[in-house]
Amino acid sequence: MTKEQLIELPKIELHCHLDGSLSREFVEKRLGRPVKQEELSVSDDCTSLAEYLEKFDLPIKCIMDEEGLEGAGYDVLRSMSRENVCYAEIRFAPLFSETEDLKCDRIIEAVLRGLERGKKDFGVDFGLITCAMRHHSDEENMRMIHTAREYLGNGVCAADLAGAEAAYPMSEFMNLFSEVKRLGMPFTLHAGECGNAQNIADAIAVGAARVGHGIAMRGNSDLINTALAKGTGIEMCPISNMQTKAVSNMKEYPIREFLDAGLKVTINTDNRTVSNTDLTKELGFIQENYGIADEEIITMMKNAVDVAFAEDDVKERLWKYYE
Repeated sequence: MTKEQLIELPKIELHCHLDGSLSREFVEKRLGRPVKQEELSVSDDCTSLAEYLEKFDLPIKCIMDEEGLEGAGYDVLRSMSRENVCYAEIRFAPLFSETEDLKCDRIIEAVLRGLERGKKDFGVDFGLITCAMRHHSDEENMRMIHTAREYLGNGVCAADLAGAEAAYPMSEFMNLFSEVKRLGMPFTLHAGECGNAQNIADAIAVGAARVGHGIAMRGNSDLINTALAKGTGIEMCPISNMQTKAVSNMKEYPIREFLDAGLKVTINTDNRTVSNTDLTKELGFIQENYGIADEEIITMMKNAVDVAFAEDDVKERLWKYYE
């Protein structure tokens, strides 16, 4: 497909962080000063995940009150609508925005208000994924999950676990997500971005419907077969994975391996602004570098419908785009 055809293609995004995807215009408005793009986005020669994470400092300052949180939800759907994203699952960590005066329920409600306005104005359907953080205590994370559970089916669609995977392996969170499962809340889990395949195995074992990134499954036929048997969705974020050095070089990126194995691969941006990307750019990137055919792009969009945490009526609408 040409760039114009990729823009026109109705697209689905399942792995997009709110704070890492705020537009430069929104950040400038919230901070009340001009912001250089390099303050928000990594360069092509980004050397590590640590360098990548430095770019979140400014956007997080923009979502520390209800006005910023609502505006952020609206802003990200506006950006997505410009490239014909028709459904998106936006994820964020409510506890990052908590203050003495602003608690978890009002934080979630503020983001949902912005997303609802964005849906009305731009026609982008959405689900909100609330992220537990690896460096937070089980008590803090469970408090957030119980709060988010009250909004399940009313904007919130799932939970997630994010943060420093290498320092906090999935094995430390099995009890937490066993309880999330007991609560009847679907979840995806960041796993295998740092190179540890056991995190992916544990995520699938505890009941994750999808895994974020999943790169460490490369070359592991047993784990690939487990993911196939479970129908696990794989949320790949190619450009972000290159920037954070999830693989040491482009040749090692396993998208072709995963597609050829029949895994339910989806393509996502991770952080639109931090990575200076969008779905059109991601799709062009994998076509150019990995020989991804047009029909495989459609397959990945169908995969996204299949593994989305969307209501059945939304999925029925989405399927029609790819018939």
